[in-house]
Amino acid sequence: MFPRYVTIPRDKSFFLLGPRGTGKSTLLRQLFPDALFIDLLDLENYTELLTHPERLEARVLAADPDRIVLDEIQRLPGLLDEVHRLIEKRRWRFALTGSSARKLRRGGVNLLAGRARSVTMHPLTAAELGDAFDLAHSLRYGQLPSAYVEKDPTAYLASYVGTYLREEVQAEALTRNLDVFSRFLVAASFSQASVLSVAAVARDLGLARKTVEGYFALLDDLLLAVRLPVFTRRAKRAMTTRPKFFFFDAGVYRSLRPRGPLDSAEEIDGPAVESLVLQELRATNHNLDLGYELFYWHTRDHKEVDFVLYGERGLLAFEVKRTSRFREDDLATLRLFRRDYPMARCFLLYGGHQEYETDGIRALPLATALPALGALLR
Repeated sequence: MFPRYVTIPRDKSFFLLGPRGTGKSTLLRQLFPDALFIDLLDLENYTELLTHPERLEARVLAADPDRIVLDEIQRLPGLLDEVHRLIEKRRWRFALTGSSARKLRRGGVNLLAGRARSVTMHPLTAAELGDAFDLAHSLRYGQLPSAYVEKDPTAYLASYVGTYLREEVQAEALTRNLDVFSRFLVAASFSQASVLSVAAVARDLGLARKTVEGYFALLDDLLLAVRLPVFTRRAKRAMTTRPKFFFFDAGVYRSLRPRGPLDSAEEIDGPAVESLVLQELRATNHNLDLGYELFYWHTRDHKEVDFVLYGERGLLAFEVKRTSRFREDDLATLRLFRRDYPMARCFLLYGGHQEYETDGIRALPLATALPALGALLR
């Protein structure tokens, strides 16, 4: 069992949102061992509360728990009306887990506004893994908890992707053609850590642009992907407008990305390194409630900084290189960014072992920088 640094409210109801497999249920069982757990993936629970939502009150009264956990609430968003009523009437405290933002939005999650905080659950971070953190393992298999404890993480990740397709997409009828959506997932993996062109992906698949945009929106709704916007605040240069695309976990990306004799290591490993850094930045930012917004910086003449963090704590820029050595040229875009934003703290994360500082830019090894990311961001 790995410690989790996400802050869970103890005195009020809350939503705990995140992709399947990030450890939401495991964490809540650890924190609230005496809670009443109702798993809405269980057909009996789902059917009873779908047809008789008022029975939730009777079940809670019979158990008399300190906390009620409704697992995978997006399966039954209509139950939120009853939850809202019981929070008002009984002052009961609910923990509501979900792995799909789409149904919660459409199901009236705003009814609980001000009565239930929203908390995000991510894959493990290097800090949470502690001594178990292995950079090579994380780059290959990602940091979902089971990818670190399963004997065969490759098989687990293949099953994980299949589970999402089967349970989230097919069971909820989110798309009529599962085979086409499966091909889309593979095509989307070629856009990992790249400026996203929906039109290009649509051409590759021979599908309408509107259809493919809908598929990308579906990945957003299932919390499986991130579209990183461009940092344009007080821009001094012409900037691109399109977002950068990432699957949420490096291992999930690697599981989807085909590999053959025409695919170089750089084409696959480079995006994996960026993916790992992004998921660490997102998780650390949320877990420590640091309040940064995440961006990337990309000029029209193709100068790019991989990640930009902006918030009350300051402005930070990160460039990521997988190689064990870096050249002066690798610092060029950070120098350019710092010229436009002299207050920025700039970092180069790379695959080597030595720390350096030059022109106000800190070059740090990935293996030591990721476990210490919280201190860097504060």
